[in-house]
Amino acid sequence: MTCRFCALLLLLTLTPFAGAQDAKPAPPPCIAPAHRQFDFWLGDWDVRNAAGKLVGRNSITSLHKGCVLFENWSGGGGVTGTSFNLYDAARKQWHQTWVDSSGSLLELDGALVDGSMVLMSAAGDDPRNRITWRALPDGRVRQLWETSSDGGTTWTTSFDGYYEKKR
Repeated sequence: MTCRFCALLLLLTLTPFAGAQDAKPAPPPCIAPAHRQFDFWLGDWDVRNAAGKLVGRNSITSLHKGCVLFENWSGGGGVTGTSFNLYDAARKQWHQTWVDSSGSLLELDGALVDGSMVLMSAAGDDPRNRITWRALPDGRVRQLWETSSDGGTTWTTSFDGYYEKKR
């Protein structure tokens, strides 16, 4: 009886390895082109307003095997903040969760539209937020933040920033 138990134990111990030799490794996560749509924002940036005044610094890094863009903002007025940005393959859209030192929480969803990343808060939010990032031909990135208090009929510019790569 002991020998039967030893044989069964040996069989159970070795069985997973036999199947593992034939199994193909799982593909890396987040390699589809949609996951790379926001990579133009990666880098260490000086952020200037439309007049050219330095208003903050931002560092955008890739985390979790390229599945997440992590933002680390430091504004000239003392506000700091972070965001997590990811492509949600199940919903086929981008998502951002922003939090900052003023206690703000902002959740945005959207997509790449005509070369620009456009993320918006939910339709019922008041005010409604729309942030657009666009890579410019000179290597900068423009971030245009707009708000609407009438459900998206009209928009007002809240922030118009130009990201310049730090050298």
